[in-house]
Amino acid sequence: MNAPAHLPSDRLPAAEALRSALAGLLDGLGPRQAAQAVERLIATYRGATPTEAPILRDRADVAAYAAYRMPATFEAVRSALEAFADAVPGWAPGDHVDVGGGTGAAAWAVSATWDGERPVTVLDWAEPALALGRELAAAHPALKDARWQRSRIGTALTIESTDLVTVSYVLNELTAPDRAALVDAAAAAAQAVVIVEPGTPDGYARVIEARDRLVSAGFHIAAPCPHSAGCPIVPGTDWCHFSARVSRSSLHRQVKGGSLAYEDEKFGYVAATRRPVTPAPARVVRKPQIRKGQVLLDLCETDPALRRTTVTKRHGDLYRAARDTDWGDAWPPAHD
Repeated sequence: MNAPAHLPSDRLPAAEALRSALAGLLDGLGPRQAAQAVERLIATYRGATPTEAPILRDRADVAAYAAYRMPATFEAVRSALEAFADAVPGWAPGDHVDVGGGTGAAAWAVSATWDGERPVTVLDWAEPALALGRELAAAHPALKDARWQRSRIGTALTIESTDLVTVSYVLNELTAPDRAALVDAAAAAAQAVVIVEPGTPDGYARVIEARDRLVSAGFHIAAPCPHSAGCPIVPGTDWCHFSARVSRSSLHRQVKGGSLAYEDEKFGYVAATRRPVTPAPARVVRKPQIRKGQVLLDLCETDPALRRTTVTKRHGDLYRAARDTDWGDAWPPAHD
């Protein structure tokens, strides 16, 4: 997604600070050991079987996870938060609870989206992840006072009242009852809830399940949907997801191979709030197709409905805007 107008350029250093904090994380961890840990973690996160124990078991796991996954999680969550912030202009969370936050990528993303410091609590059941998250947060002034609290994520979860709850890449680790309990606990505690999952059909199904629970609890959908009605996608025919550009670390290149300096993180999300919202008039739900003299945009619209629109040179400024529009952006673009 493109950086929205409300996000000044001087907010971007949070990403740089995170990359800097991660740079020396794998010192002392052999390349083969790091690669094996990453490959096991990838298999676990893409698996369909919910886990009954923390995925991040020790320092080696946590270091490999943080170096490999934190940048991607950060970019995906930040993209979701930026879309949410656009739909609730003038609002910023007074405090933030990150459920299943591990090493704290979502906490970094919140600080990159809204100015100022705020009380932050990161809940996770893996103590090694919390310890490393605390260590990394020391490099970021906005997170220096964050609380890193061990907590079982599931039916026994309790969340203190807060403005914002984030849940990123967590639902895929849980059983169906635990997923329902987590979403219900977040809805009971927060004014706003942002949930991010892998951009797969299964991830989309979990997002829709959570979205339905949030709407039933009285929340308004702020993003990505331009409405709070049912999703117009026919189950089993497609899935809603987006893409965030991530700079590749040396570990990314070591594990995946290839020469590109970046990769694209596919993710799905829902951002919901009890506050009034001004959602996008429509959302670009596929990569725009730029052809000679025209741009094809696949949109989710307020109706709700999915529709393809063609913007041509005859549309003047709108055509130029369409050529600059990215997957996941609002359409038409807001005018300052």
